[in-house]
Amino acid sequence: CFKIPSTSMSPAMKKTIGHRGIDPTGETTYKKTTSSALQGAIQLGIAHTVGSLSQKPERDVLLQDFEVVESIFFPSEGSNLTPAHHYGDFRFKTYAPMAFRYFREMFGIRPDDYMYSLCNDPLIELSNSGASGSLFYVSSDDEFIIKTVQHKEAEFLQKLLPGYFMNLNQNKRTLLPKFYGLYCVQSAGKNIRIAVMNNLLPSAVQMHLKYDLKGSTYKRRASAKEKDKSVPTYKDLDFLQDMHDGLLLEGDKYSAVCKTIQRDCLLLQSFKIMDYSLLVGIHNVNQACREQASKESVVGAVDQRRPQGQKPMYSTAIEAIQAEAGSIGSPETEDQTGGIPARNSKGERLLVYIGIIDILQSYRLVKKLEHSWKALVHDGDTVSVHRPSFYAERFQKFMCNAVFRKILLKTSPSKKRRAVTHGPLRKTAGAGPFLMTQTSSNSQHSFLQVSSETKDEPEGDHGKNWKQDFRFQLKCCN
Repeated sequence: CFKIPSTSMSPAMKKTIGHRGIDPTGETTYKKTTSSALQGAIQLGIAHTVGSLSQKPERDVLLQDFEVVESIFFPSEGSNLTPAHHYGDFRFKTYAPMAFRYFREMFGIRPDDYMYSLCNDPLIELSNSGASGSLFYVSSDDEFIIKTVQHKEAEFLQKLLPGYFMNLNQNKRTLLPKFYGLYCVQSAGKNIRIAVMNNLLPSAVQMHLKYDLKGSTYKRRASAKEKDKSVPTYKDLDFLQDMHDGLLLEGDKYSAVCKTIQRDCLLLQSFKIMDYSLLVGIHNVNQACREQASKESVVGAVDQRRPQGQKPMYSTAIEAIQAEAGSIGSPETEDQTGGIPARNSKGERLLVYIGIIDILQSYRLVKKLEHSWKALVHDGDTVSVHRPSFYAERFQKFMCNAVFRKILLKTSPSKKRRAVTHGPLRKTAGAGPFLMTQTSSNSQHSFLQVSSETKDEPEGDHGKNWKQDFRFQLKCCN
């Protein structure tokens, strides 16, 4: 077991959130295991399991593969199968190794690349890890996130695997988390379960704004403590207040985002999953230029130690949605960072990174009771905990009506008159563009199309220039 000193801590020194805490030296702990010891165990365990798995012949995944759990003991003095180490004895478990190997192959992740990314260099602990009590690590090449998960979450993921497997076979373009591995470190009588996933927010790109959105308005505002952070994670009410005109996308990008969200929500609803969020990271290109950001472009800032051809497929935001990537921005920029080109109400250029997170919450009895209690005190339709079908519908409507909006390119006067007959123009609160709501007969939601207040500008200002503005290298400050 990990040899952890039994130093007593004063009440003032105990800073715990769930299983996450801080020891007297200031190091992060999880279930009283130091972060450095946990990292070491993770890297030793993954290196061993990936290496041993590569010796097994490739074959089709069988149903029983989803239930397999492999275990290996790592004594500190070493053994015939494991190297000596200074972390203390531990046992490492690998869940469904054959199934996860197939998942990784589906996304073009070779075993040596996977092992290199996670085990060659020290993992980077993310300090802004949120209020869940989980620990988050990112691989040194920025490709993978490692997150500690609770027992119920790991158990639920195991049950999801066959359906998850079937969905990935049918549709690799998804905003759902891409799980590449599920493991468990056993030490000192504690089980620390971890999941390896795709990294949604590349560290090489400065995120000027970050949101965790559920489509709920009940207490969905960032706390004062959260707002004090260098890059706070804001919530739904903050978004509605600060970005009341939403994120403006070209028509094909808007349709692709909404179509992908709709498909993913249908799957989550079928599994009775709820309480998930859309994580949104926003890089403001104009703001980066004003701040005299690094002279290197985003392309140059990305870690180049691995060949770019070995990056996981469908792992970026632009790859995850059902749209072609090359219609707006510089192909090089999109290939490297995968941001979705957008604009805000001021016309500033944005790169948006999105993904659905926290999908391992099923609508169990405790959640049913929680919603029933909240509904007695507050409007039941506004709380975040809700039955899966209602949750999915509300989530879709919020994302495709309030968060993302379709920009309306300039059209001829006759087309404008026809468009007005489909729906009334309304002015949003404050100085901003007019919004025209047009309800499609074959759609479950309204498409909010943005047009300019200036009607007599040449067509190129809204069409050609909109596309040309995104053909940029982020050396715009030079």
